[in-house]
Amino acid sequence: MSRLTTIGAAVLAALLQTTSAGSAPPGALRPPFESPQQAPLLRPPLQLPPLPPLQLPPPAEPSEPALGQPGKDVIWLPTPEALVERMLAMAQVGPRDVLYDLGSGDGRLVIAAAKRGARAAGVELNPELLALSERRARVEGVARLARFVKADIFETDFSEATVVTLYLLPALNMRLRPKLLEMKPGTRVVSHAFGMEDWEPDESSRAEQRTANLWIVPAAVGGSWRVELERGPSFDVTLVQRFQKVEGKVALGPVEAGLREPSLRGDAIRFGFVDQDGEWHELAGTVSGGRMAGTYRAARRSGEWTATRR
Repeated sequence: MSRLTTIGAAVLAALLQTTSAGSAPPGALRPPFESPQQAPLLRPPLQLPPLPPLQLPPPAEPSEPALGQPGKDVIWLPTPEALVERMLAMAQVGPRDVLYDLGSGDGRLVIAAAKRGARAAGVELNPELLALSERRARVEGVARLARFVKADIFETDFSEATVVTLYLLPALNMRLRPKLLEMKPGTRVVSHAFGMEDWEPDESSRAEQRTANLWIVPAAVGGSWRVELERGPSFDVTLVQRFQKVEGKVALGPVEAGLREPSLRGDAIRFGFVDQDGEWHELAGTVSGGRMAGTYRAARRSGEWTATRR
């Protein structure tokens, strides 16, 4: 064996001895941290303080409407408080009434009616105005009697009303007029400012330079009626009606006499005439569909009377 071979064998034997002893051969990779001082410190998880409960902002109060803000059919303009009170006084609103305000805005008229003991409903499309009205009704302590409905006034059933209030343009009043005239006789309709064309109001009032008009829905009395007097004669009466205004004639044998001072207020009717003997007759009563009944008085007798439509 040559010297080089002998030296190589010795080196190989040394390497084998080192490997079998468990040490890494020279040049082998060392672990990334050679000593405890070089290892990273292990810290406990970060402890954060508990979060406070989430504080939500209080719900926003309904905002006040702006004068002249647009709506579906009209702009919003409030009725002055003095006129509100006059409108309710004209209609003689009280605890036995059911009031509908068509286009109730900020609810002031509905709330004022509820303060008089009436059951009152406001019909309004604007949700912000409805929210404002409901809040005001609670503040005023009348939420039990005042309610507000999101609806179109032309699609709302308000037939239960004994009083209807309006602040609409004349064209809108005229759209509602047929429905109003179909309501129960004696229903009171009150409008701020605007009229009903040839349906003249029964009363007009002013407050704060504003006008309010009152109509009382009349019974339908036009046509021919057969009238019978207790302890008296029977005769035919013909009535011609134009809303609450009536005129007519009474058939007295061969004579057709004109009625004197005929009047119609809701379902209450009154008229008089002079018979062939020159005797004055005055009749007063109520209308219910195709029937009238009441009392009469004349110079020499008095009693009850009835009439049926012919």
